[in-house]
Amino acid sequence: MLNPTDFFDLNDAISASLFAHCRYVWDAIPHIAAHVQRLVGDTQTIRGDVMPGAIIGDAPIYIGEGATIEPGAWIQGPAYIAAGATVRHGAYVRANVIMLPGSILGHASEAKNAILLHNAHAPHFNYVGDGILGNGVNLGAGTKLSNLGMLSEKDRQSGKRTTVKLTIDDVLYDTGLTKMGGILGDNAQTGCNSVLNPGCVIGKNTLVYANTSVRKGYYAPNSIIKLRQTTAVVPRK
Repeated sequence: MLNPTDFFDLNDAISASLFAHCRYVWDAIPHIAAHVQRLVGDTQTIRGDVMPGAIIGDAPIYIGEGATIEPGAWIQGPAYIAAGATVRHGAYVRANVIMLPGSILGHASEAKNAILLHNAHAPHFNYVGDGILGNGVNLGAGTKLSNLGMLSEKDRQSGKRTTVKLTIDDVLYDTGLTKMGGILGDNAQTGCNSVLNPGCVIGKNTLVYANTSVRKGYYAPNSIIKLRQTTAVVPRK
């Protein structure tokens, strides 16, 4: 239920390598930086189309053939941007981002310590931090994957934050992560302006309605997460 293969099609070699030896799907998150280093190395390899006005930082960055970096995008890196991926105008690729073929980070969207699998789209005003978008995932405009709880204060003595803990089927799981954004299984979708609070684990083909604030926890595949609200129409005076 919580294994990476329950969430993602991992038939290609790179996708499979990102989740090798992971018991739980969130176990991949703390290893993203190591995977970027493995895939990119210590140099820059620019084979795709970096359009005039795009900014490429000094960190190790791989941009594959057929990838497109539009004007106004900023690639800070380290980052692995595969062939056929697109970083659109005004997007911000921070440290340790992996974008596989067909993935999109769009206008005013930001990614940090994140994996976007094949054809995963964060196309408009999105934030993806310390999270994973499965194959074919689409985030509605304004969707945010929050990665840090508001009450997650640092301990005064140790300087460390508490870890994200999830209760699933009456079993308590300590993820070991102090920051954990959303994990969305293949072909999951969110509506506009939805928020996935830290520790959301969403199964394949699940839909999140617009404006919904999703609480942390596990959501089964093939579900619909609804926001129920009522509206009233009255005569205008």
